[in-house]
Amino acid sequence: MNRLAALALAAFAAVSLAACGDNRTVGSVGVDWTGNDIAIDALADPGVDGVVCHLAYFNRSFIDRISQGNWFEAPSYSALDCSVVGPLTIGNISLRPGGEEIFREGRSLIWKSLRVTRIYDAANNALIYLGHARELQQGSGKMSLSVIPLNGEAVTWSNGEPAPATTPATVNTQ
Repeated sequence: MNRLAALALAAFAAVSLAACGDNRTVGSVGVDWTGNDIAIDALADPGVDGVVCHLAYFNRSFIDRISQGNWFEAPSYSALDCSVVGPLTIGNISLRPGGEEIFREGRSLIWKSLRVTRIYDAANNALIYLGHARELQQGSGKMSLSVIPLNGEAVTWSNGEPAPATTPATVNTQ
């Protein structure tokens, strides 16, 4: 088989597999006649029992990939919302300012991925979930944010509650 035919077959297989749903997908909405849609996945936070994030993202169709000539890449746009769905039990999570990645999915053959990062905001006692694209070059400003305030919630810390942070400095406007 020549290289072009092999490449076309590999691309078709990759697109076909990408179109297959998995158990995370809770819905899909068609947005045009070419078969493009917006998929919605439910992502349970692996480090925090009782939190589920819903991530919506654009899914390119086979027809769109052929017509655009870009077989291996999907747009980075996404929307994220997280909510408390049961008792909160916080496991061994990162307390660093950069947080930790809890989800990653490729949006191109090798260069781009869609990610969800959890950050603990000690000063405000909240969990921040950031949905964002990561690209090898030129970065991406496409992001979405969701916050779970822990005040007023019954929260169990598996490794003991972290020491409260000092409150952020206030800005004097006078």
